Amino acid sequence: MSVTPDLSTAAWRTSSYSNGDGGECVEVADNIPGFVPVRDTKLTDSPVLAFRAAGWAAFVQNIKR
Repeated sequence: MSVTPDLSTAAWRTSSYSNGDGGECVEVADNIPGFVPVRDTKLTDSPVLAFRAAGWAAFVQNIKR
């Protein structure tokens, strides 16, 4: 089943995984229960990828290795 979270109240912040020098910047919203929405900082009107929180946590753990 596909669920689309309501992002109208998303509080976006630059991810701590972004390099901060104008390169590849990613924003995430922490206030959407059960989801981690992700978007490009420079293209804020572009599509948002919304990951389930558990899937995002597993992804982050794997890239830390």
